[in-house]
Amino acid sequence: MAVAAFDHLLSPMTLGSLTLPNRVVMVPMGTEMGDDSGHLTPREIAYYAERAEGAGLVFTGINAVTGDFEDIGPGIGRVDTDAAIPGLRALADAFHARGGRVGVQLSAGLGRNIAALDTARAPISASDNSHWWDSTVICRPLERTEIAVIVTRFREAAARCAEAGIDAIDIHGHTGNLIDQFLSRVWNRRADEYGGSVENRCRFAAQIVAAVKEGAPGLPVSFRLSVDHRFAGGRSPVESIEIALKLEDAGVDLLMVDEGSYEAMDFLYPPYYRGDNCIISSVAMFTRALSIPVLGCGSLTPERAETAIAAGEMTAAGIGRALIADPQWAARLAQGRREDIRPCLRCNEKCVGYVSVGKPLGCAVNAATGFEAERPMRPSDTPQRVVVIGGGPAGLEAARVAALRGHRVDLYERDDRLGGLAWSSATAAFKKDLRVMVQWWERQLTALGVRVHLGVEIARGSAVLDDADAIIVATGARAAVPDVEGLEGENVVDVVDAHLGAHMGRRLVVGGGGLSGAEFALEAARVGYDVTVVEAGPAIAADQLMVNRYALVRDLAAAGVTVLTGHRVTMIDAHGVVVDGPDGEDRVDADTVVAAFGLRQDPALADVLPGGRVIAVGDCVEPGKVGDAVRAGFEAACSL
Repeated sequence: MAVAAFDHLLSPMTLGSLTLPNRVVMVPMGTEMGDDSGHLTPREIAYYAERAEGAGLVFTGINAVTGDFEDIGPGIGRVDTDAAIPGLRALADAFHARGGRVGVQLSAGLGRNIAALDTARAPISASDNSHWWDSTVICRPLERTEIAVIVTRFREAAARCAEAGIDAIDIHGHTGNLIDQFLSRVWNRRADEYGGSVENRCRFAAQIVAAVKEGAPGLPVSFRLSVDHRFAGGRSPVESIEIALKLEDAGVDLLMVDEGSYEAMDFLYPPYYRGDNCIISSVAMFTRALSIPVLGCGSLTPERAETAIAAGEMTAAGIGRALIADPQWAARLAQGRREDIRPCLRCNEKCVGYVSVGKPLGCAVNAATGFEAERPMRPSDTPQRVVVIGGGPAGLEAARVAALRGHRVDLYERDDRLGGLAWSSATAAFKKDLRVMVQWWERQLTALGVRVHLGVEIARGSAVLDDADAIIVATGARAAVPDVEGLEGENVVDVVDAHLGAHMGRRLVVGGGGLSGAEFALEAARVGYDVTVVEAGPAIAADQLMVNRYALVRDLAAAGVTVLTGHRVTMIDAHGVVVDGPDGEDRVDADTVVAAFGLRQDPALADVLPGGRVIAVGDCVEPGKVGDAVRAGFEAACSL
């Protein structure tokens, strides 16, 4: 549903003693940009500050308040000593210089969810729970005296934030981490004053809220609560309302409502399979029950955020990955430039994916993320005539950035439309944002004066290359052609042609269970095809990020897709395929075989063009994901 304006979303709101210019809040997300001591770096501060105009309030990722009973992992921020104050002060100053407001998220730790086990001490929790990563390890319940130490550490950390000039504090109470383990019956089986009733299970959190307010008088305090754990035995929204009321009584100024847990990671970091606005369904319950502001989140569109606030379903909109993709998210809405917001693909690849393995956060569609200070868009000292060959993501981004830098750019695409595989493979509803991204590039190129030539194939000797100062070749990859008898049969359809409407019978065999084959299988099964995927490797979609793969595999099963891993297609005939698997040779009957055996680089054009002026980028060099192509195009244009 489109709205003409975003008056409610962009209206001011009061959060305790703090007035925000709009109701867009950047929710906490880790960055892995801190130094070896867990303190803020200029790079991390530049990343956050770039978003000061894109949200009314920006929160940092988690910062540990103590390492007394649990190791603080590498890359996690920390506010456990006064050594954190200079970085916090620099962060606050950077925001205030831009007229922005910044908050810090404080964490008690991960408890049973901690990834790196310390061999010298057992992981901690509310009770003797099994460790999430290794169920053979049993956690040690925190003692009352240890709980008191953690509460004191929150007061000390909050005082450091206040001394540095930070504007707000969030308490990390969600996703099944340590505080959540106290809140939840599934993990809290204590018999003391911290277990049993809702009031007792909330006692640890309530004491933390009081300690934060004591350490930072006057600063608003938010609490992020997973109201639906999304697994059997986890907390439901009805029970979470009781907890939220106790938190309000404790003095919380803003409740951040989200969903998920480590047991349901695809709701913690919803991939594109989950669709738009995927965890907003219960937020209105909390807005009705509480008198404090309530924030909803979960792949919110501006339109849904506006209508939800206007209808009184929530008070504020929590925006995360979309602000990584476009730091000016709210500013563009205020300027009436909704269509110029760079869309987040919700691919998780370079944000969640990078951070989960200890790499600094990035973005698939915004190559400047994490390099805000190092990659400002400066005009070139020597404007050139640039020819870009290929209109897929690498070529589109190269053309955009080259034009932004003042070069004269012509882009040539042999097909009748732009986008390459990002357009042709994005026919499923769950991949719509890829097509939105292509349309975004089209608008940017038009505004920048890039001359786009469709239906023109460039070859060695093409006259358009004669006076080019630089040639960026982004012609994409070619389909891999395995040595399979019958691959040229009339009943075989390439996966791209299948996406674009090639005639197919009802029974399909998809040869190849990489991401391309698996996603096509899901799309086809959802519209009524009987689909079997044959994958030679041990797992389907093995090239997919874990959290995304979790959702994809579950959705494939729900759609009735048959998956044969460890099976290799050896022959195709008019009636289906012959496969070789663990139990020997077998047949799978099918009306149509969809070839999704992967891609191979195709450097043919780049190899024959005159040297010196040519930069080859994207899949023609090495097939990868959209983010790899975007970064290659960005860097090529920046090098001119």
